[in-house]
This record gives sequence, C-alpha cells and structure tokens, in this order.
Amino acid sequence: MTIETAVQRRMPIALDQAFASFDEHWSPRVVTHVNDYDVRVTKVEGEHVWHVHDDTDEFFLVLDGELEIGLREPSGERTVTLPKGSVFTVPRGTEHKPTARPGTRILLFEPTGTLTVGDRHDEVPDHVDVTTGHALKA
Repeated sequence: MTIETAVQRRMPIALDQAFASFDEHWSPRVVTHVNDYDVRVTKVEGEHVWHVHDDTDEFFLVLDGELEIGLREPSGERTVTLPKGSVFTVPRGTEHKPTARPGTRILLFEPTGTLTVGDRHDEVPDHVDVTTGHALKA
C-alpha cells in the first residue's frame, strides 16, 4: 500500500516511510488530521524565517537532530534549544525563527490551513517553502 493510500484510508503511517518520500527541507507533509488540525512532518536544516502566527500556537516535536527556536518576547530575545525527543510550543503572537542542524526532522501540530511562514514574516528565502502543507505521495 502506498503512503498516499494509507493517508486516504486512515491507516497507520510509518514516519520513516513518510520522511523517505520527500527530500525538501522546510516543506512539511501532512501525515494525518486531528479534528481541525494537521499533523505535519518535515526535514529542516539551516535557518527558517522570522515570523508570527497571530491566532494560533505552534507545537514542535523534534524526532531527530536538534532544533533551536529564536523568540522575540516582550522581555527580550532568547533562544530555546530542543534536542531529539523534546517538545515546545510557541505561543500565538510570538515572533520566532527556527534553525536546525543537518539531519533534523520535526513533527508540527497546527490548525489546518496555517501557513509555514505565519501571518507576518520577514522576506522568505528560496529554501523555505510557503505552504499550508503538502500531501504525502508515494
């Protein structure tokens, strides 16, 4: 059975198989839905872009590698470091910028239709995909 068929039929999805189906970085794939939310996986490397989601939190789970998230908060700037197995939620309205080492893979949980670059953002570099998530393909 293909990954695409498994998603359509609501069958279990092997995350290793999902990750093997694409090569792009900062270009999430939707592996399933929970109510009105997407569960997305993506390979990340280098810097994303400073951005903010005005109306939703953003949940990160590091499956492999290490992710740093720069935060611009009322008290100032700080960076949180997420090693493999760590979770972190960026609160809605908080400007943030993820950065990752090579080999980092993450899982995101956010409302369906949420853009990867948020509602407001800096100029988007070519290596960052502006999307609401792609379907998994075989």
